[in-house]
Amino acid sequence: MTRTALTPRSTERPGKPQPVKHRSFGAWFAATGWRHLIGVALVIYAAFPLLYVLSASLNPNGTLLSSNGLFSTIGFESYAKLFDDPQRPFAAWFGNTLVIGLTTAVASVFLGALAAYSFSRMRFKGRRFGLVTLLVVQIFPQLLAVVAIFILLSTLGDAFPALGIDNQLALIMVYLGGALGVNTYLMYGFFNTVPVEIDEAAKLDGAGHARIFFTIILRLVAPILAVVGLLSFISTTSDFVIASVVLVSPENQTLAVGLYQYVSEEFTSNWSVFAAGAVLAALPVMALFLFLQKYIVGGLTAGSVK
Repeated sequence: MTRTALTPRSTERPGKPQPVKHRSFGAWFAATGWRHLIGVALVIYAAFPLLYVLSASLNPNGTLLSSNGLFSTIGFESYAKLFDDPQRPFAAWFGNTLVIGLTTAVASVFLGALAAYSFSRMRFKGRRFGLVTLLVVQIFPQLLAVVAIFILLSTLGDAFPALGIDNQLALIMVYLGGALGVNTYLMYGFFNTVPVEIDEAAKLDGAGHARIFFTIILRLVAPILAVVGLLSFISTTSDFVIASVVLVSPENQTLAVGLYQYVSEEFTSNWSVFAAGAVLAALPVMALFLFLQKYIVGGLTAGSVK
């Protein structure tokens, strides 16, 4: 017979509550408290400008100095002035921004995904040189090409009016050319995380590159597509320099260019109306961010692992 070790019986009574050991404030702060303090400070630092702009939009006085007291005066007159000024068509600016931003985002995602799939899955002459070229081109900011863009669009406008100055299609083409390189390189890293065996299994079933790309790969890389689309939309809707050079007529301008008119005049600057327009201009970005938030974390991190 084998002997079993006898465990000593616990002397504590069942059901008796155990004493809770409380840590001192110094020990708690050294362990986790300082993290809470930094988090609260960062939230205040990020939220204060947003609250200031919102308070300025609700203050009908129309000056920055009168907006020092947050929400001291609340009124919606500034929002009403945005839609009552016939010389400044805010509704047209808003619509133009949505059309240009959404079109650029969708086209950037589609073209960037095609290029990234080609660099990731296909082997051809000049592939490595093309990747290095895309990376080197991004070193130079797009601001350096403003003069060249203006001359190019002015010349193209003589032959193709749709691609000339003061045309939204021309502005979309400029945005696509500037963002295609960085979007391709960003998607390329994410495409490499998708196993090649999936493509090989689909090829055994008779699927070609087009079918594999549209029916299989795009579903697996949905996070990076959402991230690229969101970043393209944000950069397009917030651009001022290139949009102000390409778009001239007030009815064709975007929100970034049109709202500048409220604060650009020397004697009639109306910061309250400008702040109201800025608040409304942020709503599409917030809506798109909330709609795509479940893809954003995975899209920003997974592509850098490979």
